[in-house]
Amino acid sequence: MRSVSEAHTDQDDQSVLSVTDLSVEYLTGDSSVKAVRDVSLHIEPGETLGIAGESGSGKSTLALAILRYLGDNGQITSGSINYEGQSILELSSAELKELRGNEIAHVPQDPNTALNPSMTVGEQIAEVVRTHRDVTRSEAMEQTYEVLQEVNLPDPETNASQYPHELSGGQQQRVILAIALACQPRLLILDEPTTGLDVTTQATILDLIDELIEEWDTSVLLITHNLGVINQISDRVGIMYAGEIMEMGTTESVFSSPANPYTQGLLASLPQGDDRRLKPIPGQIGDLRRIPNGCVFAERCEFATDECRDTPVEKVPVNDDPEHLTRCKRWEHALENPIQADSQKIQRTAESKDSTLIEARNVQKYFGETSLLDRVFGGEPPVKAVDGVNLHINESETLGVVGESGCGKSTLGSVLLDLLPATDGEIYFRGQQFDSMDDQDWKEFRSECQIVFQNPHSSLNPKHTVGQAIKRPLEMFTDQSEDEQRERVAELLTQVGLQPSYADRYPRDLSGGEKQRVAIARAFSVNPSFVVLDEPVSALDVSVQASILNLLTSLQEEYGTSYLLISHDFSVVNYISDRTAVMYLGNFVETGSTESIFEPPYHPYTRALLSNIPSTDSSIEREQIYLEGDVPSARNPPSGCPFQTRCPQKIGDVCERDHPKLETVDSDNPKHQISCHLEPEEMTPSNDIV
Repeated sequence: MRSVSEAHTDQDDQSVLSVTDLSVEYLTGDSSVKAVRDVSLHIEPGETLGIAGESGSGKSTLALAILRYLGDNGQITSGSINYEGQSILELSSAELKELRGNEIAHVPQDPNTALNPSMTVGEQIAEVVRTHRDVTRSEAMEQTYEVLQEVNLPDPETNASQYPHELSGGQQQRVILAIALACQPRLLILDEPTTGLDVTTQATILDLIDELIEEWDTSVLLITHNLGVINQISDRVGIMYAGEIMEMGTTESVFSSPANPYTQGLLASLPQGDDRRLKPIPGQIGDLRRIPNGCVFAERCEFATDECRDTPVEKVPVNDDPEHLTRCKRWEHALENPIQADSQKIQRTAESKDSTLIEARNVQKYFGETSLLDRVFGGEPPVKAVDGVNLHINESETLGVVGESGCGKSTLGSVLLDLLPATDGEIYFRGQQFDSMDDQDWKEFRSECQIVFQNPHSSLNPKHTVGQAIKRPLEMFTDQSEDEQRERVAELLTQVGLQPSYADRYPRDLSGGEKQRVAIARAFSVNPSFVVLDEPVSALDVSVQASILNLLTSLQEEYGTSYLLISHDFSVVNYISDRTAVMYLGNFVETGSTESIFEPPYHPYTRALLSNIPSTDSSIEREQIYLEGDVPSARNPPSGCPFQTRCPQKIGDVCERDHPKLETVDSDNPKHQISCHLEPEEMTPSNDIV
């Protein structure tokens, strides 16, 4: 049998990109971090290779090394990188400049930091065109309009004149793609292109990438921790861990028959649409300054033996398939005994528990309200972020709120906690209206109601230790002594899976998942009755996400806490929520038990959202429902039904004229309510899409 390296060498001449035995190190003081080690891969013309793995696996370092974008302390210590047979490592600075953005384009993870805030987006695209093409400024701008049209940004001339902050997240992502595609590159490197995007924007971006690959025969290196995204658009996938490729093969073979415990662990961490408790991978990536002699995953692997820990592990073919490789001594045992989600069930809220904790009646939140004079003289109308929402959350219950970015989810959560004052409507906590609360009532409310923000980086004070952050609510709302507070901090850290010694660390010393655990510990420090969870896992790896979701369910079971879960990830909502509300442009368009929302969905908007969820299960067949355009402005919402401008089932003038009420459509399920002019039989899909 030929070795992997021999087989790979045969492909060098025909591959767009060929990486062989690549190793990268970062110098840090007296030691070096071995971020990438002995990585080999190839990408053929028109092919998409996905690279997945946890944060710290070396995915982004691999991408930067291919373009020689490594920082001053990063260096390639061995291996080769060939682009169409030419060594990238041997190129001069001038040759590299010509290659980057022209032949090979890189789409970085965060458009907020990648786009220049002081330049219009059109000028940023045109600058790339002028750098690599012999064209005039007007010709470069014409090509800019063309590429903006290619990435489906409407009215290219208007959008080209705007600055990044004037665009939505999805529009910014399309601009980043336009910059990368301006010179029609042969190879496109995408680093987390859909992280933080809602499902409809994500689907649009992925379809756009697919179309461009087909039209221009572009090859793609896709880096993401979203396994569903990889399954949707990648031909092959490489699973990376601690700087090494653990498994490589066709996407179908790797996801249907994973032959590496690490791959199996990632897949077992995903919510599966049932009540089984998730099974996160224990531990975390080890110190890359000290690489073990054996398997780098051995300390976290339930199949590992002493041989795995002590002797080198080579990549081997799975079942004699030269395209499916795994780095594991016990891959046959792993195939026969795959790691799966936990059999333990989540304890759901009892149906009979109807004690309402928090309630909102016709709540509105408008921003930029105009005075009478403004209205008389034509001032701009206010932004109707929340526009007449009714909800209730029972004791020990989770209400999930889903919808696209900009629909008002986070604003609603802030209003329920009185972090933002409501413009109109009534909010009750334990039956008492906010307007009737005195100072003592408000103090009790503040102690009982907490929030976990989406971004733990910005919600933790970098100058305060972890212990100080968790202790702050105890100082504000309890009479505990210093010793009692220290004991409570240690107890909370243990509950969220961190050592008590973390109390002396600063946020900069923690990973993203550890920071989120600290934020949760702080929220639970005073045994809250109600917690708003605002996208608590959106930017986390699947294994860390599983740990956080399990933690939230365990804490709810222990403390009886109620949650408002805000998310654009339907699989997370389906896993943790008792009831779900679908929000669009400041309104609820469908509410009910999570089961009734998902099987089947009724409202056309809900169906469209669910049809665009990427899955790792290729056997699931669903017809994607595409929504035209972006969410309309909440400053000037459409007349009638707020969804009528994008609804694929719009039935005429009634949709444009009358705002449909949120009402029961099935007498057998009175708690399932829909806001739509369609008859129930017209809303019900012919077959389920989930």
